[in-house]
Amino acid sequence: MNTIRFGTDGWRAIIADEFTSANVRLVAQAIAQYAFSAGIAGRGLVIGYDNRFLSERFAAVAAEVISGNGIPVLMTDEATPTPVVAYAARELGAAGAVMITAGHHPPEYNGVKFIPDYTGTTATESNAAIEDYLNQLTASDVRLLPIKIARERGLVRWIDPKPTYLAHLHGILKYSAVCRGQLRVVIDPMWGAGIGYLDDLLGEGCSKIEIIHGYRDVLCGGQLPEPTEVNLADLRKAVIREQADLGLALDGDAGRFGVIDRDGSYLTPNEIIYMLLHYLTEYRNWRGAVARTMATTHMIDRIAAEYGLPVVETPVGFQYVGQSLIKHRSILGGEENGGLSVQGHVPVRDGILALALVVEMVASSHGMSLRAYQEEIQQKFGKLVNSRLDLPCDPDQKNFCLSRLEQWSPREIDGKQVIERRINDGVKLVLDDGSWVLVRASRTEPLFQVYSEAPDADNLSRLQSSACQALGLDPGIL
Repeated sequence: MNTIRFGTDGWRAIIADEFTSANVRLVAQAIAQYAFSAGIAGRGLVIGYDNRFLSERFAAVAAEVISGNGIPVLMTDEATPTPVVAYAARELGAAGAVMITAGHHPPEYNGVKFIPDYTGTTATESNAAIEDYLNQLTASDVRLLPIKIARERGLVRWIDPKPTYLAHLHGILKYSAVCRGQLRVVIDPMWGAGIGYLDDLLGEGCSKIEIIHGYRDVLCGGQLPEPTEVNLADLRKAVIREQADLGLALDGDAGRFGVIDRDGSYLTPNEIIYMLLHYLTEYRNWRGAVARTMATTHMIDRIAAEYGLPVVETPVGFQYVGQSLIKHRSILGGEENGGLSVQGHVPVRDGILALALVVEMVASSHGMSLRAYQEEIQQKFGKLVNSRLDLPCDPDQKNFCLSRLEQWSPREIDGKQVIERRINDGVKLVLDDGSWVLVRASRTEPLFQVYSEAPDADNLSRLQSSACQALGLDPGIL
């Protein structure tokens, strides 16, 4: 039995250790067998890849196996963002897509993500089925067809999905507002697959566009290709140096986003998501359900209530948000770690779309900064601060903590009544003052995640301490 396991976002491993051509072949064979079992193989599969080391070679390896099984392959002609590959699969009527990427993970990693066609099958279901096939495969089961022969037989052809994808985003954006704003922006694609997308999309809509880290570097500048505050120091400096209105960052496969305001301050995804929700409901009159994960800010709930919109709370993981975009026709779906999509778009996280909407929002505010716009929202809906703690643990300790967590059902925390206990992904306690805390075990790493939100930092700290005590961990680690 092999050791390849699909997490919530596919399979990832260290290059030349577990992530090898031989293992990619096994994964591709399992995907091919899944496509046949689901009756969708004849529609073909799109294959894309990011800018990581050997990604284009691993994509070719996958294409040789999938075409070797007689399944048509549509291969992107260059490094392409995950949301663009997903969009191509939908527009071309393919059975789904295979993406070679490790997203925002360290540069020594690569991965394989299977993106279903979203006409019924969820990512969770397809991943489980692919794993089942993997457990039955050996190297001798892999069917190979050299890519040159596959091309001659018409089983592999190259595509460029960028033009149609950008045209699609033009249709979602209120592009007249973008052009009217004539903003100065700095774009940081973090050496990833998103290079050339935002600048082409914004085009003449901005008065000046500056690009940093806009070239392939398989070492990602020696840092994580993840647009968090700690990784965006160069973007912050560039925004201040260029006196720009915005700094816009993408992760390695352009699924996640990061934003710097004109004063150099970093806005968290939680902040950006609720600001975009307010903008789209107040100024573009979007109406419908709103989806967020259990770990995402409840400012979304406050804003949704103002406009009479239902909120769908999902387990942690964007695949669940994506399901709500389909099932409930949610107008917007967001997660706390930088994932966002909207109705009418593919139900995968798309940092390019998110940042384009941020540009539209700022351009429509007649020169107002993001912080000023945020203050207006907070004056009406109040203020919430949130945080996430990652608490590593060994397997024995994890089992002990899980047993403690199952019993965690206090009537109050820090003098505030617990009004609801939710258990569809870990344990989430909602308090009568609007605060909440969520404790869940990571599905992919040996650690517990503690998410919390409160009106101020002191209340937030006390929520975190209560969670540590519930797990049997020393609150002094905070």
